[in-house]
Formats: sequence, C-alpha cells, structure tokens
Amino acid sequence: MLLQSPLHDRHVALGAKLAEFGGWSMPLEYPTGVVKEHTAVRERVGIFDVSHLGKAMVTGAGAAAYVNATLTNDLGRIAPGQAQYTLCCDPETGGIVDDLIAYYQDDEHVLLVPNAANTAEVVRRLQAEAPEGVTVRDHHRDYAVLAVQGTLSDEVLTAVGLPAGHEYMSFVEAEFGSGPDTGGVVVCRTGYTGERGYELIVANDLAGELWDRLLEAGEQHGMLPCGLGARDTLRTEMGYPLHGQDISLDVTPNQGGIGWAVGWGKDTFWGKDVLAAERADGPRRRLRGLVAVGRGIPRPGMGVTLVADVPLCDITSGTFSPTLKKGIGLALVPTFVNPDAEVGVDVRGRREIFQLVKPPFVQPSVRES
Repeated sequence: MLLQSPLHDRHVALGAKLAEFGGWSMPLEYPTGVVKEHTAVRERVGIFDVSHLGKAMVTGAGAAAYVNATLTNDLGRIAPGQAQYTLCCDPETGGIVDDLIAYYQDDEHVLLVPNAANTAEVVRRLQAEAPEGVTVRDHHRDYAVLAVQGTLSDEVLTAVGLPAGHEYMSFVEAEFGSGPDTGGVVVCRTGYTGERGYELIVANDLAGELWDRLLEAGEQHGMLPCGLGARDTLRTEMGYPLHGQDISLDVTPNQGGIGWAVGWGKDTFWGKDVLAAERADGPRRRLRGLVAVGRGIPRPGMGVTLVADVPLCDITSGTFSPTLKKGIGLALVPTFVNPDAEVGVDVRGRREIFQLVKPPFVQPSVRES
C-alpha cells in the first residue's frame, strides 16, 4: 500500500497523473504538462508537494555534536537558524547511504530531511550509534513539505503572511492558520530546482489550508502546481544528483562530485578514513554532465562509449532540457576520459554524439538576494 500525502485529494481534484516514488503516491505532472510546469518555475513560480521527503529530529544534550560526528559536512561552518547539505556515508566503504539537509536549530535540536526511500535507514543508523541523552525520532508521516520555487516566490509567501527574503540556506519559524487551527511553519530558503525559492515544513492538519492559500495567492503571478516530472528536469539542468540513480551506496562523495559537502578537516565522520584515502589517490570515476550535439535524448541505462565504441558507463540521469531545448544527462565517467571529450550514447540503437561538460547546464539563480 503506497503512502499518501495529506494533499492527495487535492492532487486528484486537479487532475494530476500520480506515480509511485519512494513508497509514496505522488503527482508526476498535472494536465498542464511537465514543460509548462518547468517553465513556470524558471520564469515565474511553481508549487510542489514534496511531502514524501523524510523528516527526522535529533534532540538532546549534544545532538548537534553527534550529527557533526557522523554526517559528512561540518555544522561548525554554520550557525543556528541555518541549513546545510550533507551526506550520510557508510563507515566501511564511504558509499552514500543518503544525501540530506540538516536544519541546525540549536545545539540540542537538529532537523534532518532525507530522501523518502532512505529515511528509515538513516534513522536506523543514527539511532544505533546515538550516545546516552541523544534521541533520534522518525517524523516522516507527521509533517507535509511544500516547495514554492521561482523568481516570484517571495511575493507569494508574503501574500499569505509568511516571512520571505531571508538568506539562502537559512530558515525561520512562523505562525500560520485561521481560527483555532493555527500552528507553526518552518520556512526554509532551500530547494531542488536551482531557482530562488522556499520549502515549507508544516503539520499535516495545516497542509491543506496552506496549499490552498498559496495557490490562490500565486494565481496572479502565473504560478502552477508542479509534479515530480518537472522537479526532475529542473534538478537535472542544475546537475543535482538524485540518490538511487546518480549516487548510491556504490558511489562515494568523491565519485559523485559532491566532495564539497564533506568537512575534510573534522576529527571524524562516517567513512572519513576510506574517503580521505580515495581523495588522495583520485577517484576512478566521476559524475559528469553530457549535452547532445544533435537531437538525441539520453535516458537512464543507455550506454556511453568513447568515439571508438569503447564502453565506458551508463547514463544515470537523462532528459530533454526545456530550457536548452536539447538532451542532457549525467553519468559516472571513468576519470581517464578527457573531461571535455565527445562520447557516444546508444539512443534506441542509434549512436548519438554528446559533449562532456561540467554541470550546471543552466545558470542557477538560487543564491540571488
């Protein structure tokens, strides 16, 4: 039985095409279609239901220190009220159990937002090693997450009385709701689209009212409800890796091109020794971007070869870029290949030429003030 978002009935009423994702039934696209939803985010504003994302709280004396000693990034780089992209790695192999966002509330409270399919495993690992006085609780099904993404996202939030304009990778808490049904909303300046935007974490019983009011406020700004199809094309244009495709337990941060999310100077984190050794030697492969020279559209699993038809790897993520109007993709390419080489991709039996590039494919505006 698939889990359902508290907004499930609203998606059905809007005519959404639903699909399984991480054990949840989530909207893939609405009748407007992926390209229009994608364009709304790039040019105006869109709203996503991403309630399938995990929610876990690490609390107690030394909670932040414990998170810092296990996950890769360095919480010492940020202050309370800020968020950080980080990784949970396997201590023995350095493979990526999951990538997640840590919201540093204070030294005794850290909110973690992992991916849907990996929440239970991240929580299990953290619970197993937690010192006395530190508690790790899974709140996966207690809260909804709404993402308002795009140039005009500030205007939409302001119209419903929520704070906007705070710094990238920071968050504030606010009250929301009408009548007796008020409650807290965590307004996070984060997102997975490369555009300016926010993710709103709210209790399930307030999610419907928040969704409705945001949609109403966004109508004058051309806001569209957007599904996971547009979320995927948007994140691929940014070169953001997707766990389970581009990164996994078989891929390390060095290979996935996200070594910047590792606090190499920290005393400890899971997988530090093996990852430091790999970093010193150089990884055998690295996540690269590919852009079609012709009209080919890459899809996951398609083979990548050198010009001489030497097999290299497979496409991990691939799509048509609505912004560039051409095919783009990601692949774990062996590091002996020139980083700007031309390669072949087997697109339904045809050998299409692609150029290796360093993502992002589209210039992000997520950090703009």
